[in-house]
Amino acid sequence: MSRQATPAQQAAIRSVTAHPARAGRHAPQRALRCTAIGAAVAAMCMASGMAAGAVDAAPALAAATPAAGVDNGAGVATASAATADAGAAAAPAADALPPEGAGGVVHVRGKALSGADKAKLRLDDIPGGVSVVDAAQVEKGRVFTNEDVLAFQPGVYAQAAGGTDGIKISIRGSAINRGTNFFRSGTLFLFDGLPVTGPGGTPYELFEPLGLSRTEVLRGANAFDAGALMLGGAINYVTRTGQDAAPFEARVEGGSYGYRKAYVSSGQVIGKLDYYVAAVDAERRGYQALSHGESRGVIANLGYRLADDVQTRFYFRWRQTDNEQPGALTVAQVESDPRQANPVAVQQNAHRRQPGSTWIANKTTWNIDADSTLSAGLVYHNYPIDQELSVNAGRWGFADASAVLDYETRGILFGRASKTKVGLLYTGHLHGWLDTYVRIPAAATAALATGTRIRHSNYDGADTTLHAGNDLELAPRLWLTSGVSAVHTQRQTAVTFPVTNEDYRRTTNALAPRLGLRYTLDNDVQLFANASRSIEPPNSWAFLTTPPTFTSGPATGLARRGLDLKDQAANTLELGTRGQAGAASWSLSVYRAHVRNELLSVEVVPATATTAALTAESNASPTIHQGVEAGLESRLWDGGAAGRLSTRHSFTLNDFRFRRDARFGDNTLPGIPRRWYQGELQYERPNGLYAGVSVQAASRIDVDYANSFKTHGYAILNASLGYDHPSAGWKVFLDLRNLANKHYVSSVAPAYNDAGTDQRRSAPGEGFGIYGGLSVAFR
Repeated sequence: MSRQATPAQQAAIRSVTAHPARAGRHAPQRALRCTAIGAAVAAMCMASGMAAGAVDAAPALAAATPAAGVDNGAGVATASAATADAGAAAAPAADALPPEGAGGVVHVRGKALSGADKAKLRLDDIPGGVSVVDAAQVEKGRVFTNEDVLAFQPGVYAQAAGGTDGIKISIRGSAINRGTNFFRSGTLFLFDGLPVTGPGGTPYELFEPLGLSRTEVLRGANAFDAGALMLGGAINYVTRTGQDAAPFEARVEGGSYGYRKAYVSSGQVIGKLDYYVAAVDAERRGYQALSHGESRGVIANLGYRLADDVQTRFYFRWRQTDNEQPGALTVAQVESDPRQANPVAVQQNAHRRQPGSTWIANKTTWNIDADSTLSAGLVYHNYPIDQELSVNAGRWGFADASAVLDYETRGILFGRASKTKVGLLYTGHLHGWLDTYVRIPAAATAALATGTRIRHSNYDGADTTLHAGNDLELAPRLWLTSGVSAVHTQRQTAVTFPVTNEDYRRTTNALAPRLGLRYTLDNDVQLFANASRSIEPPNSWAFLTTPPTFTSGPATGLARRGLDLKDQAANTLELGTRGQAGAASWSLSVYRAHVRNELLSVEVVPATATTAALTAESNASPTIHQGVEAGLESRLWDGGAAGRLSTRHSFTLNDFRFRRDARFGDNTLPGIPRRWYQGELQYERPNGLYAGVSVQAASRIDVDYANSFKTHGYAILNASLGYDHPSAGWKVFLDLRNLANKHYVSSVAPAYNDAGTDQRRSAPGEGFGIYGGLSVAFR
């Protein structure tokens, strides 16, 4: 008979598995204490019939200070000697019992925790909405864009359009009115705990969804320890390393609309060194006309253990993309013929090319002692962009440098168990510029030759965040989380051609406090609450949008000087719960944010055959972002050898609106649906066979701030079938998307006031598609 571990047992197990190298090194000095601890662990295991992990209790650390694994991004779990925190999920149970005459030494056998499982245990310490996406689950089907990765995540709206990588991602209404194929705003994006996001926002071309171990989603202020102060929080993509990758793996996918993807990788541990390297090549003719896309890239990292307590890891990512841009359609066009493209985009052969973006980083971690860790990271990010979207062409040049420094220690504060974190996050432009050229001579540029430069602008900026936080056990199972961040931002922009205008410069300083509580009930159910403040400066390029514009000469209609914008700030209150009861686990968050100076973007004048589109960035009057984020996973039936039936659900209620605006009153902010649901029913057999059906449903979306026109709600049905061999290392899948070939709008680019008319603001979701794939791994 086996039972689930109690919280105290889980803590003891975590304590004896942390830092085996260090524990072994100090074993002689701790022999007597370790023997006693081993006997205590043995007694707990035998009393409950529980065994988990693979533990030799001889090198155990003190059970009086149980440790929890913390992923430091370098592929090594750091030790922590904290507390009998009962909040973590239980370790997997096994049936093994210690042999008779074991003499206080316990060998516990079972399945080791995966990286995703360890991350879930770690994130359970956060008093707010968080989730972990296991790449193994995602790779059961098509892995085309990050829409596939971020599916079934409460509070996250991630939708592709036109088959490109530039999907719309919004968390808690962050960047609510950004369309697809824009720099992402409102959320901090990281690779392995190191920033991709800079003062200009987040370019999207490096986000190849294969090659990941897991993805961590920290909504809102729950990304505080990562240095994220944006309304949406943070998304951390954790790459595979030689410690969890196969020496050789290959995967191919293909299907409807000319889709194909090939992936090959290798990773392994060689003494003190481990490596992982992968190459990916993909192409798609596209669902819509003018939506052909292709990409190719390399992902690599190299880790080395400099000493028992010091490890370093180098990261490298390079990716090149080229995507045609079909443009926006009216709702009527989407519902009648979603495969058509915007006629202006077709006439101008609109496309966007990233000729090669590079991200190079290093992170070094020093485990100072059993309770303290120091890590430092450096990042170089270069991301040129070629845009040919209208009568003008834009050549962007951006390069950023980032630095991260984090210190964590566990101990006793005011006689209570405590964990303190102090960190520094810096990101700054090394250079930023945009050259605008004549692409199609027309109107103000009719007399100029193609390729003539008509404007040059420069962008500069830097963000520095110093954050300090503490978790303090006020009483058994009751924890107080507190912290404050100091934020310093700099922005500068100028147009230097055709004329030199006055530079726009601004510097701001702000404080962002956070306070939270979490309480774990006897049945391991957590209750949590937090109050926080978020600060988000505008993207560096946002200051140079229109108006004000040039009113004469070839640059007519283009921005001529920086527009004064304020930092967006929000005060947020969140309440929620998460836990497990029987075969079901859940998470539920309810939040309300009062936002001031929300950064909103609007298309003032659409593109025509002779002019480029005019857009404007502005600070809104006070707004409210509030909602409900609910997730549920449950095993409905377990038939042993006959298989099991499980289900998962994600529901998000979005209520984002103005607060007594002089013109729009309490109107809803346009851009994403009010209700968003994804659900799946899956059958799995022990031999590796699985099949499932899933549904995705959304309510109507407002397309303008006046709320004068809406899209229609929709529901689509998908199905999947696959086989994952339990030991041979190969798997195959078949994915059927949008079985009823429903025509629907997946995202919109909002306008100011369409006066009730159906304008070209909408991007269609994908129609019925069949996709299949095969992967083989040799371990």
